[in-house]
Amino acid sequence: MISKIYSFGLFGLEAYPVEIEIDCSNGLPAVNLVGLADTAVKESKERVRSAIKNSGFAWPAQRITVNLAPSNFKKEGPCFDLAIALGILAASGQIDNRIIGGYSFLGELSLDGQLRPVHGVLAIGLSMSGCPTKNLVLPDENSKEAALIPGISAWPLKNLKEVVQFLTDPISRKPFKINPEELIRKNAKYSLDFSEVKGQYFAKRAIEVAVSGGHNIVLIGPPGSGKTMLAKRIPTIMPSLTLEETLQITRIHSVAGTLLNGDGLIATRPFRSPHHSISDVALIGGGATIKPGEISLAHYGVLFLDELPEFNRKALEALRQPLEDNSICISRIRGTLVFPACFLLAAALNPCPCGNYFSMNKPCHCNPGKIRNYLGKISGPLLDRIDIHIEIPQVKYQQLIATEEAESSLAIRQRVEKARLIQRERLQESGLFYNAQMQGRLIKKYCLLNQGARNLIRLAISELNLSARAYDKILKIARTIADLKQEEIISEEHVAEAVQYRSLDKHLN
Repeated sequence: MISKIYSFGLFGLEAYPVEIEIDCSNGLPAVNLVGLADTAVKESKERVRSAIKNSGFAWPAQRITVNLAPSNFKKEGPCFDLAIALGILAASGQIDNRIIGGYSFLGELSLDGQLRPVHGVLAIGLSMSGCPTKNLVLPDENSKEAALIPGISAWPLKNLKEVVQFLTDPISRKPFKINPEELIRKNAKYSLDFSEVKGQYFAKRAIEVAVSGGHNIVLIGPPGSGKTMLAKRIPTIMPSLTLEETLQITRIHSVAGTLLNGDGLIATRPFRSPHHSISDVALIGGGATIKPGEISLAHYGVLFLDELPEFNRKALEALRQPLEDNSICISRIRGTLVFPACFLLAAALNPCPCGNYFSMNKPCHCNPGKIRNYLGKISGPLLDRIDIHIEIPQVKYQQLIATEEAESSLAIRQRVEKARLIQRERLQESGLFYNAQMQGRLIKKYCLLNQGARNLIRLAISELNLSARAYDKILKIARTIADLKQEEIISEEHVAEAVQYRSLDKHLN
């Protein structure tokens, strides 16, 4: 007897339907699994055998053939366990073949028949919107993730026996429903706040400008000056996530298996801080089983690279295309995948090899050539994509013991959101969202200077020996500063502040 049952496989961030055909026929007892299955799928026959027996059903003493179609896609992971088990029960006549036709099934089985959660449920749910079957039976731990998709009926269950009981009497349960907007409001809270940072007013202002205009930023300062503390709080002043952005972020983390909370939703801006020993594949994505890398996990959030010169040169160079295109294209023999990678790059580095160049307490023994070589580890093309670089001095004792509370992240975020709205309205015809994305023609069109600003930027270029690249960066930063003050014309005040945010130019030019 032959049974057919439906499940889903993953390829990158996309899901595709898998039809599982199972034939139980006379012959020597054996299980043959075909359809380009990987090791995890092939091992499912042992899990399924134990789960069926320990759930009170009989394992058929027949020759069982399991076919996973389409056969030209490699099937990966243990998510087909539940569907295979139900298909065997239907093919062996232990459950009615007709009751499994209106559902798709996901879930890994333990040896006692319990359902374990699987990765990529949100991506699968989004793909189901174009499929005729809108009913998804899955593990209880994945229920909230699946219920985020409108138009999909999620049926969370705990074990194989419970699934069979539900299929026999489907009206005994109701599909799991959830309000995504309410869940976002509940989880959109940060544990950190800029009000906790003592002093560093110049750095906080620079970070506000960076977030407002989408400018990448590098923080330069001695150890203990607060670079990491400042960077970790950048997401708290970024605009609140929309429902669409939340679903995109959660989809990536669902596929990567990094959803750590039980709500199945990421409602805050991601902050990813990989170690400097990270490989280029782990940073941008790929591998034997192609998975999103750190830059995609930081989508709509912050990628923080601490000790920037210590990173593998190959890994840093791999960032150039994603920073330009807001996505990463990974080509392999099996196909080409595009992962989103729209993130704010924040980096930190010491001002010199010993780290004491800005220190007020420890002497620096590095000569200018040594400092130049150290900073030269950062390639010019990568530095081209970082608009703001500022020096972070050590916090003075008087600031450390001050009792007054600094400005909160909420107050800063409100100004950021107003500036982002101005930019979005100005650039909507160009399909852009913030000032950092502007190039030649748009810079000339929207970065309008008064006479005082022209004179000041001319003086800055001649006195500081700034390059044409630095000139464009200063114009875009000044445009953002003017937007924060809701002014249309860029004045000398805006240019003067923007020039202060180009610290590395005086070291590298």
